[in-house]
Amino acid sequence: MHTDTERCVRAVRSKDARFDGVFFTAVLTTRIYCRPSCPVVPPKVENMVFHPSAASCQRAGFRACKRCRPDTSPGSPEWNVRADAVARAMRLIQDGVVDREGVPGLAARLGYSTRQIERQLLAELGAGPLALARAQRAQTARLLIETTPMPMAEIAFAAGFASIRTFNDTVREVFALAPGELRARAARTSGPDRTTPGVIALRLPFRAPLNPSNLFGHLAATAVPGVEEWRDGAYRRTLSLPHGHGIVSLAPRPDHIACRLSLTDPRDLTLAISRCRWMLDLDADPVAVDEQLRSDPLLAPLVDGAPGRRVPRTVDAAEFAVRAVLGQQVSTAAARTHAARLVTAHGTPVEDPEGGLTHLFPTPEALAGLDPEALALPRSRRTTLLTLVEALADGSLHLGPASDWEEARARLLALPGFGPWTTEVIAMRALGDPDAFLPGDLGVRRAAQGLGLPTTPAALTARAAHWRPWRAYAVQYLWATDTHPINHLPA
Repeated sequence: MHTDTERCVRAVRSKDARFDGVFFTAVLTTRIYCRPSCPVVPPKVENMVFHPSAASCQRAGFRACKRCRPDTSPGSPEWNVRADAVARAMRLIQDGVVDREGVPGLAARLGYSTRQIERQLLAELGAGPLALARAQRAQTARLLIETTPMPMAEIAFAAGFASIRTFNDTVREVFALAPGELRARAARTSGPDRTTPGVIALRLPFRAPLNPSNLFGHLAATAVPGVEEWRDGAYRRTLSLPHGHGIVSLAPRPDHIACRLSLTDPRDLTLAISRCRWMLDLDADPVAVDEQLRSDPLLAPLVDGAPGRRVPRTVDAAEFAVRAVLGQQVSTAAARTHAARLVTAHGTPVEDPEGGLTHLFPTPEALAGLDPEALALPRSRRTTLLTLVEALADGSLHLGPASDWEEARARLLALPGFGPWTTEVIAMRALGDPDAFLPGDLGVRRAAQGLGLPTTPAALTARAAHWRPWRAYAVQYLWATDTHPINHLPA
C-alpha cells in the first residue's frame, strides 16, 4: 500500500480513517509523521513520503504528530489475513516475544535464522524486529506516563527499556517531548485523574464500523464462571501473563473500546493490550470484509442490516482448544459447566475487588495429570481432552500467534476425537484464520437453509468459495440470523 503514492495521497486528502495503521505519512519539511486521517491541513504532495510502519518512520528520523498520535493507530489488518513468516513475526512482536526472548527467540519460534527474519522485516516494513519492538515499547511508555502516577524510573523498566537513559532518549526522539512534559500535557487535556489506584484506563481504537452485538454477546454467553463475567455493561476476565496475572474490563463505545486493566506487574501491559485487541479482532478491516461478502446477493441483506461484525477470539489459544473439546456436541450451558468444574479444581485462585472473578483458567501443565474418572464426560471425549492437554504441555502441539494455520490444522486432525468442526473453530477463534469455515455447524446450516443457500457441507463449501478470504466473518453473519444469546449484548 505505502508504495502506491497516488492512492496514499488520495487517502490523506480525504482523511480516510480506514487506512490508519495501514500506512503512515511522513512530512519532509516538518520531520513529523501522521496517520492518514490527521485533522491538520494536508502537506504538499512533494513533501509527503509514505512508510509501512511507525517504526519505519522513527528509523528514518521522523517524530510522531502530537495532534493525531499515529503511534496509537489500529494495527495493520494485513497481519490478520496472512500466514507467512512476516505476518507471523509481526504477531509475535506484538505479543512481546522480542522483549522477552530477543530476536534469536523470535527467529527460533519461526524456524528461520536471525538474519533471514531481519532481512524480511526490513524489506517489507522498513524496520527490523528491534526497531518494531522499540516503537511498541515507546507506545507502552506513553500509556503508562499518561494514565498512571507511576514514577518515571518504574515506567522505564515496566515498558521494557534497559535503562532510564534509553527510556528518556527514546521518548524525546519519538514524541518530541520529555516524559515529564508528556505527563503534564496529558493532565492538561484530560483534567483531574479519577482512575482507580492500580487500574490502567485506556481506549482501544478500531476501524469503523464495529458491531458489538455478536462480539460481546458471544464472549458473555460462553463466559466460564470464575474466569469471565458480564458486569455493568462490560466483559471482564482474568489474564495469565508472563510476570503475573491481570484482570481486564472491556466495554463497547461508539468510537473505541473502553479498557480497564489491573496488573500484578506493569511489564505485562503491552502483552495484555495486544491480547485484548486480538480477542476483539480490533485490527480487522470491516469495509474490505463487508464489501466482499456483500457481493453475494443472499448475504448482502445481512451485511447491510448490521455491518462491521468481528470474529470473537480468545486471549489464550491453549485455553480455547480445551474449551472447544469440552463444547463438542453439547449446549453452550453444558460447555460452561464442564469448564467451570475444571477451573474450580485446577485453576489458580485470584482476588477481584471489583467483581466476581475468582480463578485463572488452568494451564495445560496443570491439566496434564487429570484423573480421567474425575471428568464427567463420555469416555471418548475424556481421551480427546487428555491427549490434547498432553500434546500442549509437552510442546508437541503449539497453538498461538506464530502458528502456521495449515500445519496446526494437520496436527489437530491427527489427535483422536478431532474432526473438521473442532479444528476449524480453533483455527477461527484461537489462531485467527479469517478464512476458517464451519459448513457442518448446525447454526450455519440452519442459516443457510433460511437464506436459500446449499445446506450440505460440500455444496455450501463450494458456494462459500466466493466469500474467501473472509469465510470466518461470513460465519458470524450466518450465526446472527438465530436468536441464540451469543448474538445479543446482555441487558
